[in-house]
Amino acid sequence: MKKALALLLALVMVVAMAACGSKTTTPSTNAATTPAPAGNETEAQVEASELKVGVFYYTFADTYISSVRTALDAQLDSLGVTYQNFDGNNNQTTQNEQIQTAVTDGYNLLVVNMVTSGSPDVANEIISLANGTPVIFFNRAIEADGEEGTVLNANTNICFIGTDAPEAGHLQGKMVGEYLLANWDTVDLNGDGKISYAMFKGDEANVEAIYRTQFGVEDADAVLTAAGKPALEYFDASNASKYQVDLGGAWSAQAALDYMNTNLSQYNEANGNMIELIICNNDNMAEGAISALEAAGYNTGAEGATTIPVFGVDATDAAKELIAAGKMTGTVKQDAEGMAVAIADVVKAAGEGTAMADAVAATAGTQECGTLQQVFDILLVVMNHSLIPFCFNVCEKALHWVHNRVSKCSALPHFTLMGEDRIYLL
Repeated sequence: MKKALALLLALVMVVAMAACGSKTTTPSTNAATTPAPAGNETEAQVEASELKVGVFYYTFADTYISSVRTALDAQLDSLGVTYQNFDGNNNQTTQNEQIQTAVTDGYNLLVVNMVTSGSPDVANEIISLANGTPVIFFNRAIEADGEEGTVLNANTNICFIGTDAPEAGHLQGKMVGEYLLANWDTVDLNGDGKISYAMFKGDEANVEAIYRTQFGVEDADAVLTAAGKPALEYFDASNASKYQVDLGGAWSAQAALDYMNTNLSQYNEANGNMIELIICNNDNMAEGAISALEAAGYNTGAEGATTIPVFGVDATDAAKELIAAGKMTGTVKQDAEGMAVAIADVVKAAGEGTAMADAVAATAGTQECGTLQQVFDILLVVMNHSLIPFCFNVCEKALHWVHNRVSKCSALPHFTLMGEDRIYLL
């Protein structure tokens, strides 16, 4: 089978660099959707009026997941289906028990945000617990790097809706590198010609965390070294991993706050070894790091105050407020609403009696792209050169509309935009 391209969800859009003269069929949403191939299992089909959906989140506490939950609730409400949300509380055993109970209680469609990311064994256990009930996995990878297809290719009534896991790291790294080139002397507090950084990792085994940790630094280094600058230098030479991980796997602000408070007691301007850059796997951890910096007199947003650059991923409302206040430097946007729309599209198709192997295809369409691409490019130019908030906001809404149609084209590389708000768009 031809697997759909996994696209990182974006604030606005993905750009089709080449004009699409022919008609192509791809998912019609902002999220990447990967259906499983046809197999020997019997497809579960239900009438829309009979649809009972169980939505299983790895935790309600995650800010980005909360945004997805709010958006998906609205989508499912609009569909008029019966549904129930379940909080896995970051515990895979708890989530498995919830799934088993839901199946026993007659739920006939499962939407699962797995606690243990990147584990085919866990994904297959969930499929086994589903006992033939269709499963829509989303957001957290169900297969590890190098094991792609081991779960999806073996099951007919599942699909995955998610992101291109490495892309957030690539974009974050590029953003970090470009920012440092433009602000090198300001960031280099001790004037040693190097930038000392801290890295906060959300979860040791999570695929997204692994890639963000890797590429957030590697791609920044690539930008810096290409311009003749030295690569980033981890602040603690004794830490071979070159990151500090949330041991609870919760990507939490508290973990980053605790780490940063400890770090600052030893690594500070007074000692001449101040941490000069902070890279975080998500915005929650960025918030925690900023809280510690504020307590130490940094990142207050006050004119003339020293600001340590802090970068995250997700573009949560809280992060955008911190950026606007001058306390946070940048983030990569994951589109929670786009994720919800993609899930709802597949739910709707399944509820109309479409077999899961065909449900993703049912959300797709055809579209001539050449003219739309031209409109798209014009809007981008306007956004890049507009300092008027109203104009930027209008263009952003227009790009949302255009993206939904351009995304039907093939060959969709990622486009990045760094504006006044330092939010990278894909």
